[in-house]
Amino acid sequence: MSEITAIAAELRERAGKGAARETRRAGKVPGVIYGAKQDAVCIQLDPRVLWAELNKPGFTTRLFDVDAGAGGKHRCLARDVAFHPVTDQPIHVDFMRVSSDAVVHVKVPVHVVNQDKAPGVKRGGVINLEHHEIEVTCAPDIIPREVVIDLTGLDIGASVHLSQLNLPAGVKPYHLAAESTILTLAPPTVARVEAEGEAAAATTPAAG
Repeated sequence: MSEITAIAAELRERAGKGAARETRRAGKVPGVIYGAKQDAVCIQLDPRVLWAELNKPGFTTRLFDVDAGAGGKHRCLARDVAFHPVTDQPIHVDFMRVSSDAVVHVKVPVHVVNQDKAPGVKRGGVINLEHHEIEVTCAPDIIPREVVIDLTGLDIGASVHLSQLNLPAGVKPYHLAAESTILTLAPPTVARVEAEGEAAAATTPAAG
């Protein structure tokens, strides 16, 4: 089951760019809660609280119980965060309400484990992760925190396809075919360059 994190917020009285700028001048991060066929709720958050959550794994795959005070509590997914172009500090956040019977689209990060147990890695092979995230559809309460690829036993030239991943029951890939390559274990860079050089030399006509 997905982790549920409680997060405190305050209601904002007004929406719009001017109100958002005023909120930021007051040292808060403006945001909005929307979805589930209910009216949008404008909120503001303590930037320290939001930053702490952003620095934890899986910000967009964890469920949040957002307590907006007089605006009620809302179970949500974080959908979008805007950052300041210079300071990289969060300047706006969107939360989407979800219900237990909803089906959501989320991007789940891919995590590679047991590199030290892969013969190909020990021989200098290069791990090429073709997809750092995999978009899936599922119910909110079964969103996986990550998709794990175990490299145990893999040698140079091996590849891992979507169909080989152990996704939880009820979690389905979205927009990726079963044969899509997620990871490859390529030859060492030096060996590959040398092989390409030898191949090029073999096809170059000898000077006469």
